[in-house]
Amino acid sequence: MTNLYKTLSLFALLLLILSCGNDKDTNFTLKGNIKGLKKGIVYLQKENDSTIINIDSMVISGQSEFTLKTNLEEPILLYLKLFKNDGEEHFIPFFADKGVTEITTTLKHFNYDAEIKGSKQQDLLNEYTKVMSKFNDQNLDLIEANLIAQRDQDSIASDSLNRASQILYKRKYSYTIQFALNNKDNIIAPYLALYEIPSANPVYVDSVYNNLTENIKNSFYGKKLREVIAERSSK
Repeated sequence: MTNLYKTLSLFALLLLILSCGNDKDTNFTLKGNIKGLKKGIVYLQKENDSTIINIDSMVISGQSEFTLKTNLEEPILLYLKLFKNDGEEHFIPFFADKGVTEITTTLKHFNYDAEIKGSKQQDLLNEYTKVMSKFNDQNLDLIEANLIAQRDQDSIASDSLNRASQILYKRKYSYTIQFALNNKDNIIAPYLALYEIPSANPVYVDSVYNNLTENIKNSFYGKKLREVIAERSSK
């Protein structure tokens, strides 16, 4: 075990000890299982202004299951981070709400194998990312076909594939905007407007915000979206 790992393990253990005395103040629990993991540290993290901070952690030593806890005022995107001393960052973002969320994944494919069950916000995010994954697969197919066309110096095919890529790009944006509009009463709507379509036509972003229900406008992401719109309008 390296000195760095020892230091991080002691730090995580200290956080765990401190958090144990505050269990009565927590209303969210993350239950996880990373199949194949024997040693490492898992962190529960959240966004704080422009940085990501740790809010709970647990040292993994022999077991693959873990439990992390915190207190939530409203639904928000959290991060499950895995440190396994390989020089790489391993994150799984997920929407958390009061109650219990379960994440099951593997050590080998930490991000890609993640199965997340919990909040209704996460259910919607799963639905959205499933469709986005199909769009991304189509885009990769177009890129591969275009590379072949360029290799063969087939300018007609290449131009056609470029147009197809542009159409696909617009379809992705259109789907995201419509998904946000259809879920105006869920925090997923301002979140998507902030992070998935930031460069979209301001008219569409404004439309997403204006259609939000009042409580969603006053949510964490609703307020952030309002700030972004106000900042853009002041330029």
